Amino acid sequence: MRIMKKIPFKLPQLSLIVAAITMISPLHGSSFAGQVGDYRLVAGDRSLQQWLLPEAPPYPAGNEPTQQRITLGKMLFFDPRLSSDGNMSCGTCHNPMFGWSDGMSTGVGHKGQKLGRATPTVINTAYNYIQMWDGRKATLEDQATGPMEASVEMNTDFDRLFGMLRNNDEYRAAFAAAYPGEAINDDTIAKAIASFERTVVSNNSPFDRWVRGDASAMTKQQVRGFRVFLDEDKGNCAVCHSAPNFTDDGFHNLGLASWGDENPDMGRFVHKPVNVLKGAFKTPTLRDIALTAPYFHDGSAADLMEVVAHYEKGGVTKNNLSPSLKSLKLSTQDKQDLVAFMHALTSEHEPFALPTLPVIEPAMAEIEKESASEFAVIDR
Repeated sequence: MRIMKKIPFKLPQLSLIVAAITMISPLHGSSFAGQVGDYRLVAGDRSLQQWLLPEAPPYPAGNEPTQQRITLGKMLFFDPRLSSDGNMSCGTCHNPMFGWSDGMSTGVGHKGQKLGRATPTVINTAYNYIQMWDGRKATLEDQATGPMEASVEMNTDFDRLFGMLRNNDEYRAAFAAAYPGEAINDDTIAKAIASFERTVVSNNSPFDRWVRGDASAMTKQQVRGFRVFLDEDKGNCAVCHSAPNFTDDGFHNLGLASWGDENPDMGRFVHKPVNVLKGAFKTPTLRDIALTAPYFHDGSAADLMEVVAHYEKGGVTKNNLSPSLKSLKLSTQDKQDLVAFMHALTSEHEPFALPTLPVIEPAMAEIEKESASEFAVIDR
C-alpha cells in the first residue's frame, strides 16, 4: 500500500487556501451566482450599485420639500371634497391598501363610470421623468390636478373648491405655512399634492439590501431570478425595466389582446404621432410590483406569472410591436425564479396613518343638497 506523504501546512496557510477556494467557487451559498453581461451577481458588488435609487427624489425649483408642504399635500390627497360629488379623493383610486393603486383591472371615475385604463401606482412616481400611461403629463405637479380636471374622473368644480379652501381657517393656515405669500389656487394645490406624492417611495426592498451587501437579503431562488431578469437570452427584462427604478420611462406596444380590438387604445401615439408609438404605453416601475395587481395598462394580467407567460409568447396581437419585445425561451424553473425575484422588489413600509381633515360643514351640506336633487330627477 502506498502511503501519501503528509504536507505540513500551518494553520494560517490552510486558512488562506480555504479562503481562496471560497472566493472562486460559484457554489458558495447565495453569495455568488455568476456573471451576466457587466453584472457580477454577488451581494454588494460594485457593478450592481447603479440599481440603487438616489437617497431623495428630485424636485423642481420653487417646490422644495418641507414638512408643511407634505402635510398639506397629504390632506388634499385624501380629501374627497375636492371632487364635484364630494365622494372621491386622489386616495380613492391611489389607495395605500392596494399598493397605491385600486386593485381593479381598470379605474372607476365620476358617478361610477368604468374607465379605460388601469390605475397606475403612485409608488416611485417621484423618480419618473414623465407621467401617466400615455405620458401626457411631464411632472408630478402637472399630473396632480389632471384627475380633478377630467370630467370622467373627479370632475372638480375649481371655483367652488377654491372658495371652500379659502374660507376654511385650517386649510387657509396650512396653505400660508406651506406657500407663504402665494394664493390658494390650482398651482399651490398641485405643488402640495406633488410634495406628498414624493414621499411615497420604495427603496429598501430585499433586492436593495442585497445590492448594498447583505448576502442573506435575497434567497438563492431570487438571485437566480435576477439572473434571468438580466439575461438577454432569457428574460431580457432590463431592456425596458432598467436601473435604478426598474423603468426606462419609455413607451412600448406589448401586443396585448386588447390591441386587436376594433378601436384599440392608441396610447402614446395620441400625444406623439409616431408610428412605433401606436398602442404604446409607459413602462411601469417594478418596485413593489407584487402589491399592485392586476397588471398592464388594461389590467388584463391577474398575477405576475400571467405577465411572464405573456412575454414568453412575445405578445398576442403581433403587429406594431415594440422593437424591444421578443418571445422568450424560459423553463418552468426560470419563470418561478423570475416571479420570486419580482417579489424581492417589495419594500417593508411603516404603517400608514390617514390625515384628520378640516371640518367644512357648509360645503358638505351644499354637496348633499345637490346630490339629493340629482337623485330626485333620476326618480322622476
